[in-house]
Amino acid sequence: MAITASMVKELREMTGAGMMDCKKALAETDGNMEKAVEFLREKGLAAAEKKAGRIAAEGIVTANISDDNKVASIVEVNSETDFVAKNEKFRSFVDAVAAQAAKTTVTDIEAFLEEKWALDTSKTVKEELSSQIAVIGENMNIRRFEKIEAGDDYVVSYIHGGGRIGVLVQVETGNFNEVAMEAAKNLAMQIAAINPKYVTRDEISEEFIAHETEILKAQAKNENPDKPDNIIDKMIVGRLNKELKEFCLVDQVYVKDGDLTVAKYLESVAKETGSPIVVKKFVRYETGEGLEKKEENFAEEVARQLGK
Repeated sequence: MAITASMVKELREMTGAGMMDCKKALAETDGNMEKAVEFLREKGLAAAEKKAGRIAAEGIVTANISDDNKVASIVEVNSETDFVAKNEKFRSFVDAVAAQAAKTTVTDIEAFLEEKWALDTSKTVKEELSSQIAVIGENMNIRRFEKIEAGDDYVVSYIHGGGRIGVLVQVETGNFNEVAMEAAKNLAMQIAAINPKYVTRDEISEEFIAHETEILKAQAKNENPDKPDNIIDKMIVGRLNKELKEFCLVDQVYVKDGDLTVAKYLESVAKETGSPIVVKKFVRYETGEGLEKKEENFAEEVARQLGK
């Protein structure tokens, strides 16, 4: 398979590895992007976790939460430019989408788009989106949503950077007072900042651990070709534990107090409130993650406009 410059560029943005290393990795894996990432990791040339790619698409993430903290939704709506993402009309529309998502009974975006628009039932959500595109004058997309109905638990939200990152956190506690609510907000901020993948290690599959172990083993062997396998095996136990601590929320260092883990912080909150506080679930959206914004050559765009 021919290796193109755009493939090399994409791999470099995903891993942070050098241009020539990326080119070699693609050549070695016949252009398979995921295998190329693993190749670079095994050589110690890429970060432990594959990045989603350059965050390029514009838009915002927002949340809607009930007064009793029992029901919440989070949505991402994309726009073409940051200028529109800051537009009040656009933001009001996204707020309305989040409010609709908090009341919906569907779970996939296709069904959501076919629902009646709550503010004008003569239209569907998709038709209202088209109307907003016509008014605002820029293409937009309701990309994704998630709703949490907490039942006996409670849910809080946190929006960072004017809508760049949004988080919902569901917690179980017998005393959801101001202290517990603040703790849940602090956890949401932690999730926004550090981006864990799981709440606890119990959520991590054996397949994932086996896969990571193989990569770390290959990496350690490349770095220490003269060491026997039994020494390599001992080395990767420590590396794997370190990696899993970064992936799991409760094992992470608490950002507001570097002397504590998140688990220890929650223990201190429990003593203050008189009731354990347990994270049951979280949702984290980052605007545009995994999307590539269409690149335009400014000179070509000007020439095209002048040629009209």
